[in-house]
Amino acid sequence: MIRFLFLSLMLLLGCAGPTPVTKIDPMIVGEATFFPTIAAHTDAPIMGGNKIDVLLNGEQTFPAMLKAIRGARKSITYAQYLYQDGAIAYELAEAFAERCRAGLTVKLLLDSHGGGKIPKDIPQLLTDAGCQLEWFRRVRLFQFITPWELLNYNYRNHRRILVIDGTLGFTGGHGVAEEWTGDGRTDGKWRDTDVRVEGPIVQQMQAAFVESWRDTTGHILGGDLYFPALKPVGKVNAQIVKSSPLGGTYESYMLLLLSISSARKSIHLSNPYFLPDERMQEALLDAVKRGVSVVVLTPGKIDHKLVYWASRRGFEPLLLGGIQIYEYQAALMHAKTMVVDGVWAHVGTTNLDNRSFALNEEINLIAYDHAVAGELEKAFADDLKYSKKLTYEAWKARPWREKFLELFTIPLKEQL
Repeated sequence: MIRFLFLSLMLLLGCAGPTPVTKIDPMIVGEATFFPTIAAHTDAPIMGGNKIDVLLNGEQTFPAMLKAIRGARKSITYAQYLYQDGAIAYELAEAFAERCRAGLTVKLLLDSHGGGKIPKDIPQLLTDAGCQLEWFRRVRLFQFITPWELLNYNYRNHRRILVIDGTLGFTGGHGVAEEWTGDGRTDGKWRDTDVRVEGPIVQQMQAAFVESWRDTTGHILGGDLYFPALKPVGKVNAQIVKSSPLGGTYESYMLLLLSISSARKSIHLSNPYFLPDERMQEALLDAVKRGVSVVVLTPGKIDHKLVYWASRRGFEPLLLGGIQIYEYQAALMHAKTMVVDGVWAHVGTTNLDNRSFALNEEINLIAYDHAVAGELEKAFADDLKYSKKLTYEAWKARPWREKFLELFTIPLKEQL
């Protein structure tokens, strides 16, 4: 019954989306005027003095996170969209629980949809240890649900945020499940990218967590426990762009649209759910016309067939317009990254689809730094070695069954 109501609700909200953008003034990524412009339209300050480490796949991400959790001394905040079963789910839960028993303040926020398959003993373990676990927009069975509550359920918290002592942060595409615990090159072990962050920008990561916590609990978190004074620890200029469509903000959409429109050399984009709207498609095609090399890496394998069919259905104008599309073959590609002109580097939770832009709460880290961009460019080049380039001829010759199934995604596209 809940699934039926949820699907009905999704169809009801199919018209949701950002305000249409009709014109964008000329800008160039990296030039002085670009920075105040992007900050203004994303409502996100650009802050210097940061250190950013790129983490590739679960084999790098989880050890770094577990080390940070076990080394926490005051507080831990963690927001996660997807939390399921498996050894890593218990290992993380035990690490959080141990810190709670040690007297630390640990607040965990799980999305009630993405966390719906969590083993029942994990929440019990956490609460017994003294951790505070909350569920984002939970719909409870066998209770009266107002239409507005059901409406809100379609707006999910897709953010991944871990902040340790208010000084060290992590974000990216990881979920807590066995699929993420590998090298990204083995079937069944997903390819993903996260970042480890130190410096003043961590305050903005924490701000994204406390915003979602406030919306869920009504509790305003503050003080030195969450927002200590942060000194510069590196040289990277960075930005945290968060969006919350239910609150009327679409900063993730503006961030990517403006950055694509400001490219002059190259755009290297990895995204698992690649369904750009007409305006985003236009920006990508205009970039090619300016002489920009646009390369898009999408999954050759996918966890949601509807998204795969809907995405491939829209490839024709992109392929004919000169955009190079590769499909990753080694495992499921889940990384949400983009590098523009070798200097603007993005790692986040935002997919290139209407659900991320208009329905989900998201978080994105942007580094204006050649070294960070270079690491992501190298990872992108390595990924292409495990990918197959899709030609227009091959796309047009795809099986008739696939073309037929694509038709069923048309009414659902705004919800994918």
